[in-house]
Amino acid sequence: MMVINPLPLPNKIRFSLPFLYKPIRGGGGRSSCSAFTCHSVSSLTGFTWDDVVQASLPDYAPNDSSDLSGFFDKIKYCNRGSSEIKSEFIPLVIEDQIVGYIHNGFFDNYLRRFKDVFVFVPSDSRFGTNVTLNKTLSTPEERTRVVGKVIKCLAEEERELIPGIRNELYPVTPSFGSPPYFSLERAAAPYFGIKPHGMSCVANLIKECEEEAGIPLSLSNQAMSVGAVSYVDVDGYRYKRDVLFCYDLELPGDFIPKNQDGEVESFKLIPVENVANVIRRTHFFKPNCSLVIMDFLFRHGYISPECLGYLDLLQSLRSGDTS
Repeated sequence: MMVINPLPLPNKIRFSLPFLYKPIRGGGGRSSCSAFTCHSVSSLTGFTWDDVVQASLPDYAPNDSSDLSGFFDKIKYCNRGSSEIKSEFIPLVIEDQIVGYIHNGFFDNYLRRFKDVFVFVPSDSRFGTNVTLNKTLSTPEERTRVVGKVIKCLAEEERELIPGIRNELYPVTPSFGSPPYFSLERAAAPYFGIKPHGMSCVANLIKECEEEAGIPLSLSNQAMSVGAVSYVDVDGYRYKRDVLFCYDLELPGDFIPKNQDGEVESFKLIPVENVANVIRRTHFFKPNCSLVIMDFLFRHGYISPECLGYLDLLQSLRSGDTS
């Protein structure tokens, strides 16, 4: 399995894409798999690739071949703070539809003063306490412009409040496939608890394949949609309702990935079984990328029903809101 060692950046790459390598002609053994993944370099001080290889070896922990607890730990981390949702967050309602959730503290401390933009509704027969936008903001374009000004103002006042602003917009929709009510700065999306839907999966996949690994269109357009994983992550004011759409792509055995945008430091080719061990035994991968690889392991038979907790783990990969 090939893993990408990214340069430290303030924002995480959203797409995770397992690739399948065909064995090079004349070679033996099973195909290797490549996972288009990222991990947090800053959290791995002193943990080298030699350590990764050592932790991945079957004889590193010979008695844990059927132990899924390490996988469950990664899922639990991705779904942290879910018990706080009802008590700490209030719905963001647009045109009688819930499109997100805002932390009470974030609204009181930062949004409440923008009374010409945000309206606090103390009680509603349908939604209870909620936040909505001023009724004068009647079009998606107006909402996008005005909310964008608020985000820019907050970012200028407190740089660390909403880090990583990149002028990239996410459509704000009540459900997958619905038309957007407005668009929101990507870095601010977790603070409004919106679903990161709206972009074209295929178009973004092709773009990221080229930028991150130099995979040409002639190959990337062969990627097959194979499902999705989801999770709910609450961290302070941030509420992430992420759905990661998964694709498999089989690559020629002689293909050599080359980063094009300067965001990836290196690539490593590691057998699938070994990558599974890295996930179970270490925190080397970003947790949400681990979920994508787990899904791959299920679909390709590396996690079997003989493992205790098989069905629970399978179900847990889709713990989030997929509406």
